[in-house]
Amino acid sequence: MKTFSKPLTSAQEKIYLHRCQEGDLDAKNILIERNLRLVAHIAKKYQNSGEDLEDLISIGTIGLIKAISTFDHTRCARLSTYAARCIDNELLMMFRSKKKHSREISLHEPIGTDKEGNEISLLDIIESPPVDIVEEYSTREDIRFLLSVLKDTLSEKEYQVICLRYGLFGIEEQTQREIATQLGISRSYVSRIEKNALEKLKKLFNYR
Repeated sequence: MKTFSKPLTSAQEKIYLHRCQEGDLDAKNILIERNLRLVAHIAKKYQNSGEDLEDLISIGTIGLIKAISTFDHTRCARLSTYAARCIDNELLMMFRSKKKHSREISLHEPIGTDKEGNEISLLDIIESPPVDIVEEYSTREDIRFLLSVLKDTLSEKEYQVICLRYGLFGIEEQTQREIATQLGISRSYVSRIEKNALEKLKKLFNYR
């Protein structure tokens, strides 16, 4: 594999992001070039999928470009954190598309006839839906991403409430009433904090 340029420092990244958001195409190209190492790193996870690594990097680069075009520093501290999710998404969408097409062909393909002479396919004899490994992996990646950006996305109070409410990072799960008692605030205030935090996280996942 070819050698990729070193990533930008945090300070450099901020400068080029600002220039890119002002329409500077050279700055955008630099951001793409200096983040290709991240694309290659993520693409390597899918090397055993049967796809050519160079093709995976090409697909991942599309995700990187989308990340650079839609990045909002107020939602995520570093571009790399947001870009990693977009790159993964682009690759997973490609796998889902191929898997869906493959499944449509294989499950509907005739495998014989029944006692009455009617044609039957795999879809007719499957008793339960097949496990979608790509979907399972995608879900795990969603959870991993969510946990990694909680502190950068939420306020200190929102982070505290979400961790207590859903039992994250080894903390015992608590009800809104229990959290209210522990923090010395009303249950309705806890509810508002939780709602606002979940809305922020929802927007973060949709913002790509």
